[in-house]
Amino acid sequence: MPAWNELLAEFASISDLADRGKWLSEQQSHWLSEIGRLRGGRNVLLYSSGFLQKPQAPPQNLQIVHEDINGLMSVIFGMNWDRHLTVVLHTPGGVTNAAETIVSYLRSKFTHIEVIVPTLAMSAGTMISLSADRVVMGRQSQLGPIDPQMPVGAGRYVSAVAIVDQFETAKAEILANLSAAHVWAPILQSLGPALLQEAQNALAYGESMVARWLASYMFKGTPDAVTRGLRVAGHFSDASTHKSHGRRIDRDEARLQGVVIEDLEDDQDLQEAVLTAYHLTTIVFEQSPTTKLLMSATGRQWIKNWVVPDQHVSATRSPVGPAPVKPSPGGVASPLNRRQRRAAESQKGRR
Repeated sequence: MPAWNELLAEFASISDLADRGKWLSEQQSHWLSEIGRLRGGRNVLLYSSGFLQKPQAPPQNLQIVHEDINGLMSVIFGMNWDRHLTVVLHTPGGVTNAAETIVSYLRSKFTHIEVIVPTLAMSAGTMISLSADRVVMGRQSQLGPIDPQMPVGAGRYVSAVAIVDQFETAKAEILANLSAAHVWAPILQSLGPALLQEAQNALAYGESMVARWLASYMFKGTPDAVTRGLRVAGHFSDASTHKSHGRRIDRDEARLQGVVIEDLEDDQDLQEAVLTAYHLTTIVFEQSPTTKLLMSATGRQWIKNWVVPDQHVSATRSPVGPAPVKPSPGGVASPLNRRQRRAAESQKGRR
């Protein structure tokens, strides 16, 4: 398996910017196709975010959002629905409703879905993983808690579980000692009158949704599917136990809870293909304006670009990321803008 440094060195040895982009796209298509071959001829979809490389980018460029459905429609267009789907997923999470839309759409197309987690599939990414028939994880891979995060101020979010727990603590202390009401009054007033109900609704919505997916897909056909689904969803949403929304839940913990896990290391060829595809995507995020990439094994791509403010080398001068695709009947791609295309053509003319 080529290491990340080896891939980066090969990438850097290509002097022409357009040729760099072509090399990246061809390499990614090759390794995604290899994943499909090794998984018995399955369709392969890569969903990857550059949140580790560009954490300062706008949330809609990094997180799971409703716009992603356009990318999914574009990249899975033309797939053979009878050949099942492998999703290579790398994401910090995002909008719960968007995750529900994505799962609903993919399940309308494929009867069997597996998710491979090269490193991180957190929050709403964990929700999507738990909607699969099985999850493939390596020693380095991790899922995370799925408790909803509630806005409580400018740019500040807290766990819905923490809000519910805080209200319960306040109620117990005030009932035990009425004078405690003076202490709790400013805290409860700052949270607003509807936040408790919103937090309770968000918890019930996310947990019941994941439990339903688990019972319908991963645990389908087992006599205790509903009970198992509720138990697993309850564990992943239990912020009181996890203490941090970013807590690592590795494959051993997930398997102990009953999640169907396959070890990535069990197939060395698969591990090589998955990690090489992941390393190539890392290079895309580090060496181009791309912040989110959806791609199929056939080479169809949908990308989100973002340029660091005040960055001297802009997207129009660094067309080294994946080549855009044209809109198709299956959906709308996110092509590079006209200035980027002109810059790319200019680069070609100077070869």
